[in-house]
Amino acid sequence: MNQLLARRKTCEGVTDYIAQAREGVLDAPMRQHYHFMPEVGWMNDPNGLIWFRGRYHLFFQYNPFDAFWGMMHWGHAVSDDLMHWEYLPPALIPDQPCDDHPKGGCFSGSAIEHDGKLYLVYTGTTNEGDGFKQTQCVAWSEDGVRFEKYAGNPVLTAPAGYDPANFRDPRVFAHDGVFYMVVGAKKSERAQALLYRSEDLLQWEFVNVLAESRGELGYMWECPDFFPLGDEGLYVLMFSPMGLGERKTVYLVGEMDFKTGRFSHHISGETDWGFDCYAPQSFLDGKGRRLLIGWANAWDWMPWWKDWGPTYKEGWCGAMTLPREVVMLPDHTLAFRPVQEVESLRDLPLVDGCDLLLKGGEARAVGCGAAAELDFTLDLAHTRASAVLLRLRVGNGRAVEVAFDLANAELRADRNNADGWSRGTCRAPLPMKGRETMEVRVFLDMDSIEIFADGGRVCQSLNVFAPAEQDGIEIEARGGEASVRDLRLWSLRRSIH
Repeated sequence: MNQLLARRKTCEGVTDYIAQAREGVLDAPMRQHYHFMPEVGWMNDPNGLIWFRGRYHLFFQYNPFDAFWGMMHWGHAVSDDLMHWEYLPPALIPDQPCDDHPKGGCFSGSAIEHDGKLYLVYTGTTNEGDGFKQTQCVAWSEDGVRFEKYAGNPVLTAPAGYDPANFRDPRVFAHDGVFYMVVGAKKSERAQALLYRSEDLLQWEFVNVLAESRGELGYMWECPDFFPLGDEGLYVLMFSPMGLGERKTVYLVGEMDFKTGRFSHHISGETDWGFDCYAPQSFLDGKGRRLLIGWANAWDWMPWWKDWGPTYKEGWCGAMTLPREVVMLPDHTLAFRPVQEVESLRDLPLVDGCDLLLKGGEARAVGCGAAAELDFTLDLAHTRASAVLLRLRVGNGRAVEVAFDLANAELRADRNNADGWSRGTCRAPLPMKGRETMEVRVFLDMDSIEIFADGGRVCQSLNVFAPAEQDGIEIEARGGEASVRDLRLWSLRRSIH
């Protein structure tokens, strides 16, 4: 047993275990068709997203030995198109004193290229008998596949007065030839993002409190992301707040002063209004796009939480959202749009440009799809209905009901009768003023639904664990006529196993 445990502390041992354990998992019924997921075991936050040497690299929080959270590794995959991924050996194994603990390990972080090498900066979590301690650590790679940890880890510890068990998720970036690190921290039961700088990624000095909660933004910010966006020199600070109930990922838009190390914001918004989009991380790709991927789940302090879903019965758990492009709009709010590459998965359309005029109370079946894309335009200028209802994954007397409540300017997704497992109704405000049309895109996969309305201003992501044969799609008008234009439906090809 000791030899087996020792082997699991090596990359080769973990890789061999995965190769054996994935047999019978990769073709399990609940596996997603085109959303990224682990080969086997548990997955949560995306880490280290980067465009490196002409390929997309996705690292992720990973427990290969169980379908539940535990001793965190960094899984690793690469892609040429964001849709088809090649699994690589785990990049980080918990094997240093600062990151080797059954309830700790190599927690979340980010990646950056420097001198032709790929550097990973991550949180090491351990417990030496006096409580959990989180510190920031560094590893690097010459080829982007095999990583060496810095022998001097950790490179950064929590400052005096801060909770050492809540000092994590470093976000590293470069500005004017200097490296900066943003770290989520907790002090006096309030959240802060701390800013550090370095010349070499190994020696760090404190700059300032980049931004902080005065109580209105929770007691801890997980997975902070910080990046410039748009043509006006503005920056975005994004984080997943603890202690804010239904708010899972918040973004702030404002101005950054690198002389003082302070960020001041004037816009606040939601990255996703659904149940299941947490800890998103962004990066610049080779086309100059700011892309974002999130974990398609959320932690158990959320009020709607039931459990992680039944995929653990198949030996795996966890998936990512679709990659999304982040766009700054003229009013400085953000839109999040599915990347264009997803269109490459479309089969011949099942419905091609259909226009519908629905009478009040009339429901229309529009097709079937458990792994599909549905696009349409709500013609608000010619709609008198109080609401337009979209029913997804219909069958067996069950469905997910998505309501475009035009009377109350609200989007609701209700999964209480979805699958006998999922629970909850999520809500989002619909921007209606001055709009004559509203574009809607819906992506369905075996375990998930993602809704994008109004060009990505409003996003809702939710997990649903319905059987494959429960795949009907219906649309209905309530309280008057509704005009739906250019409705299109495609089945989407499998790209991930």
